[in-house]
Amino acid sequence: MNNQDKIFEQIKGKLIVSCQALPEEPLHSPSIMGRMAYAAMLGGACGIRANSVEDIREIKKTVDLPIIGIIKRVYEGSEVFITPTMEEIDLLYKEGVDIIALDATNRVRPDGKFISEVFPMIKQKYNDQIFMADCSTYEEAQLAYELGFDCIGTTLSGYTEYTLGRHLPDVVLIERIVKDINVPVIAEGGIWTPEDLKTVFDRGVHTAVVGTAITRPMEITKRFINAIK
Repeated sequence: MNNQDKIFEQIKGKLIVSCQALPEEPLHSPSIMGRMAYAAMLGGACGIRANSVEDIREIKKTVDLPIIGIIKRVYEGSEVFITPTMEEIDLLYKEGVDIIALDATNRVRPDGKFISEVFPMIKQKYNDQIFMADCSTYEEAQLAYELGFDCIGTTLSGYTEYTLGRHLPDVVLIERIVKDINVPVIAEGGIWTPEDLKTVFDRGVHTAVVGTAITRPMEITKRFINAIK
């Protein structure tokens, strides 16, 4: 069994927890994300999704689980901000994350190119790396598969301009991708409850990522406040 098969077997049928905090959030700190990831591991998580080399390094100190690494960076003139350029991929590869996730939507990237133009170069440069495609539509998932991505996430459904308003988790999208595309499918986005999680697993996903509902207390609080307004 090669390394890729080992990683996918390790996370199959289990939960990945996304431990992220943006600069404007109260918990933005590598040390806090490290403890958050440690708590997730103790709770039974099989993997961690983390943003930034600093957070990943801190998480590695106490957590021995597969890591999906991303770097969120905003570039003027592009809506793509999840691992948007080769610079971020270089940093994540050097750090040694198990899976690198990047925006695989049909949007213009900071360099003016599309994913179909840049990913072949990425894959050629790092042919031993597992890559996850963060998609928002079935067509994007299909293209990601054809380009050679190793797994596909529904991460960006509801977050691109052309998918705004979709009910999340996007069960319809998940069902189509699982049915038609022969790589591990990772459900991500809008999984707020254990019932949501069961629903996506019932649709045949390989694994699922839950973030905000577990690791972003400010957003969790807002949901409760909105319920009583």
